[in-house]
Amino acid sequence: MQDWKEFYSREEALLSTRFLKKGFIVKEVESRDALEEISSYIEKKTADHLGLKDIPELDFLDNIHTKVSSNELNDLRLKLIADIHSCEWFRAAYFNLAKDMLSDIVGNELVMQTRLNLSIQLPGDDSSLLPIHSDVWSGDSPYEVVIWLPLVDCFNTKSMYLLNPEKLSKHSADFLPEKHLDSEALYQLVKDDLIWLDVQYGQVLLFNQNLPHGNRVNIENQTRWSINCRFKSIFSPYEDKKIGEFFEPITLKPLTKFALTNRWW
Repeated sequence: MQDWKEFYSREEALLSTRFLKKGFIVKEVESRDALEEISSYIEKKTADHLGLKDIPELDFLDNIHTKVSSNELNDLRLKLIADIHSCEWFRAAYFNLAKDMLSDIVGNELVMQTRLNLSIQLPGDDSSLLPIHSDVWSGDSPYEVVIWLPLVDCFNTKSMYLLNPEKLSKHSADFLPEKHLDSEALYQLVKDDLIWLDVQYGQVLLFNQNLPHGNRVNIENQTRWSINCRFKSIFSPYEDKKIGEFFEPITLKPLTKFALTNRWW
């Protein structure tokens, strides 16, 4: 790795080292109020869409598979995504869950994905799988990170996996297109070098989407709920997903705003 001259605080340096070594960071959300607001909103909208007057139990989302079949799941998910996108405060609340961590890892002049993604994975259901992949294989910039928020405790197959970055060079040839490996064959090659992420409710995950990742059939006895969204520095290179189409600026500084709108010389 290039020997950059850096001016980090000790805490920033430790966080940077952890991210580069592991490929991810799990930490407590930076705004518990924002988390509770997001969680309550999703629970209420879910109950509304299912025709329930009240949220019936404390672990309502964990046990949603007792109220929704796999055939009904995608319809519910699409309705909830529409709710998220129609909610004016949702994206700002989501950003506040990891605002400082994003500043430390990515930058303080950021763009944010305009449409957040919601994943619901019922126990034993293979209709919501995300096969092993790297986001850069499908047009994402290598300068993006993903903020992944669990709405329930996520562990083992109820969570997601990420390739250990220390094993990336070992498998780099396996990822070449000319290998013509399907996703299952690729998974079998790398499965011993995957890290299954334990992310509890009240925590947030930031991960390097350049690293191959995905999920498997949830064989736990509870449903997984998670939201994910991409962030990047506004001036870092883009690939297929552009600003104004996929991303929207959220934290531009005053001088940047002036320079972008007043080029008169």
